[in-house]
Amino acid sequence: MTKIVAEIGINHNGQIELAKKMIAMAKYAGAAAVKFQVRDVDTVYAGQLDNPRNDGNPYGWKTVGEQKRGIELTLDQYKEINTFCEMIGIDWFASFWDLKSFYDHINLFDFKYHKIASAMLTNSELCEAVAAQGKLTFISTGGCDLDEIDACIDNFMKLNQNICIMHCVSQYPCPDSDLNLNMIQTLRMRYPWARIGYSGHEVGLYPSVMAIAMGAEWIERHITLDRSMYGSDQSASMEIHGLQQLCSVAKNAGTILGDGIKVVTDKERQCMQKLRYWEQ
Repeated sequence: MTKIVAEIGINHNGQIELAKKMIAMAKYAGAAAVKFQVRDVDTVYAGQLDNPRNDGNPYGWKTVGEQKRGIELTLDQYKEINTFCEMIGIDWFASFWDLKSFYDHINLFDFKYHKIASAMLTNSELCEAVAAQGKLTFISTGGCDLDEIDACIDNFMKLNQNICIMHCVSQYPCPDSDLNLNMIQTLRMRYPWARIGYSGHEVGLYPSVMAIAMGAEWIERHITLDRSMYGSDQSASMEIHGLQQLCSVAKNAGTILGDGIKVVTDKERQCMQKLRYWEQ
């Protein structure tokens, strides 16, 4: 059965109660896990922090540094999230964008999964640190060519073979014409021993449903309470009804697709007995 990861990312805008509402939404819809994005702002945005930020944000952030720090949750808030997820019964994990963030969190939480974000695929130090944990790791491939993907997978495999390679196009939102879902089959043929999934940033439901029909084992989609909210990822996110539909499709896809073995059902036989007049 295809499983759904509800990517909260930074759509919480640094608001812990908003994050909890999205976690509860994901649990209610039937997602297998929720995922966050965690960064050390001074590391990831070094040299940009004093640049002006004129994006009309409702929080009064005037510089890149103010905005980036404003949308990050604190370590104590992630402890609160951990407790909340345990209470309602849903797994959570994160994509870490730097080694400091990774090491700050890794010894505090017993993550079931890890994630290499597309932008981090060529960060060999970070990838090796994540691989050493030995957990099922989702590796997104947006913005990367096949040589870069090969290099990451080859190095990762030396430490951890428990991976799911995610086809991804890093556009927010991504138009249908750029989705290239047949890359799911390309990845499956190139890495026949690996799980293959899909991390989508499109508007709407159908491409993710198609990815399920193409055999994606995991689907990751950004979620939000309201697509009109402030934030760079909101417009490429699913609201509650879309997430519910996607989780329902994922749950029932195995039954619908079947095993590919031709079987004539009893109901079909009864129908044929009525319609094949020449055999009567």
